[in-house]
Amino acid sequence: METFDIILSIFLGIGLAAAVGFRVFLPLLILSLAGFYDVIPLNESWQWVGSLTAVITMGVATVIEIFGYYIPWLDNLLDTIALPLATLAGTAVMVATVTDLSPVVTWALAIIAGGGTAAAIKGNTSAARLTSSTTTGGMANPVLTTVETGTSIVMAVASIFIPIIAFVLVLFLFFVIFRFYKKLRKKRLPRT
Repeated sequence: METFDIILSIFLGIGLAAAVGFRVFLPLLILSLAGFYDVIPLNESWQWVGSLTAVITMGVATVIEIFGYYIPWLDNLLDTIALPLATLAGTAVMVATVTDLSPVVTWALAIIAGGGTAAAIKGNTSAARLTSSTTTGGMANPVLTTVETGTSIVMAVASIFIPIIAFVLVLFLFFVIFRFYKKLRKKRLPRT
């Protein structure tokens, strides 16, 4: 049973890292609430994430971030600073949720799977917003923002309560991203 718990904690971390790719602070707030209410176990050195102070701090940061993405010029600015933040937050959620592994393995997983997943998702959402800004003059950005926020909520909640489904959703997201870039690459290749 211990191996299964470790796998679930990894799925939980990867799911939360993907959610961080859509919104940096929202998944951290959900993780903080889950830790505060003892819904999930947190890594021993990351118990502070479940404190009332962390819940309040993440709550304020989440509200500011979400509303910031609805301001036309600020949304693109937020995307530029959100990529490194998402990478760090993706690493942090992995470290906070992966239990019963050696620190070396935990940090390696956190950096590669957590930070990498968050960075990949954030990079694609930033590219989508930039495309939306240039093609619609920013008119479609609020719709994109709402979809991103909703996806972040779904991914974070699924990660906490059904981490296997969250992991499957992450795989699906990567499949969609892969297909999109494959199709884009085909369009760019010159025909002979």
